Amino acid sequence: ISFNHLDIFAKGEQVTIFIQQLNRNMSVFFFVNTLILLLITKVDCRSWRPESQLRDAFLRDFVNSNNVPTTGSSTLSSTPGFSDDVSRGGHATVKALEEAVDKITSPNQDIPKQEENIKTLNMNVGIKSRSKRKPISESKKIAMKLKNRNHTNIRRKVMHAAFGVGFALLNHFIPKGKFVPGMAVLSAATLLMELLRYKKGFHWMNTALHATLGSSLRKHEMEGKFTGSFYFFVGVTITAALYPTTCATLGILQLALADPSASYFGRHTRHVYWSRIGNGLGGFGRNKGILGFLGGALFCFPFNYQMLSRATFPVAPAQSSIYAASIALGLAGAFADLAVPTPALTLPKKILGKRVPPFHVDDNFVVPIFSAYAATHIFKRLGWDPDAIKLSKLFWL
Repeated sequence: ISFNHLDIFAKGEQVTIFIQQLNRNMSVFFFVNTLILLLITKVDCRSWRPESQLRDAFLRDFVNSNNVPTTGSSTLSSTPGFSDDVSRGGHATVKALEEAVDKITSPNQDIPKQEENIKTLNMNVGIKSRSKRKPISESKKIAMKLKNRNHTNIRRKVMHAAFGVGFALLNHFIPKGKFVPGMAVLSAATLLMELLRYKKGFHWMNTALHATLGSSLRKHEMEGKFTGSFYFFVGVTITAALYPTTCATLGILQLALADPSASYFGRHTRHVYWSRIGNGLGGFGRNKGILGFLGGALFCFPFNYQMLSRATFPVAPAQSSIYAASIALGLAGAFADLAVPTPALTLPKKILGKRVPPFHVDDNFVVPIFSAYAATHIFKRLGWDPDAIKLSKLFWL
């Protein structure tokens, strides 16, 4: 007996093609029939699910949307995937829902009637459960109105510069023996306010702070963190205490000018990716940019030059020395601002099991101290006596 292998293969290929066509036709047939059935009977897709699954799904959605409390054990709590949703506390409420939910999710009930019952259930139970929520604190209400640090807050920057110039003038005119103790008292009072304003009975401090400073506050300053003013006052106090009056005044002015200007230029050049530092070097300069640093230094240069040009020296300095000192001071202030990472390094909430205040490394503290230190060494490098240099009474005039 001989077999024609080619005929067998040809017939097998024809059978395969026939089966593929049959499958395709059957798929179309079932799809069309299903579509016609849905249109005729107006079956809601939800009714295809088993009744128990529909009931559990509704309860999950209702509890999550209305924050229905449950406590203790319940037949609902034993439902797989549901116990976590109702573990917020309040057994009696969920137990009272069971009968209502059974009626609402009944497959024998039409959809409009189900929706009406759901609305009634929301009114009768949902509102009561929402009324039991913990009230929002005054500080959090204020925080909702404020912008975060990624927002260019021009009002904050103008206020920062105005306060900086004001404290520089006070340091320039008031003797160190009076100015430093006065700033120490102001810093201590601010610290006391920061420690108390989140405690019960002292929320009025946050309201007064917001009424005074308004939108110049940042969101994190009403979410548990200290305001920048505390670090501002402490930085000015330490700068005035450690360095000669002229150097301290120049250091405070770098805080007033370099800090907001570097921030402004950095915000407006953040799309220039090659200038961004990213994660920084061990946190140094994290999320800041080289162009912001250069912009802050150049912004300070004309102000520094004008002040040093009007200052009184024992021996008149060369014009090139004044140029060099002016740009070096601007670079020092901008560099100090660049060095402080964003977000700032913060103490852990607890040390050895004890809660500690939320102190963090702030540029308002670092910039004036480092700038005054740099001014002292720049003047010495140029052969100037820091104690002998006297600034003009009106700074730039």
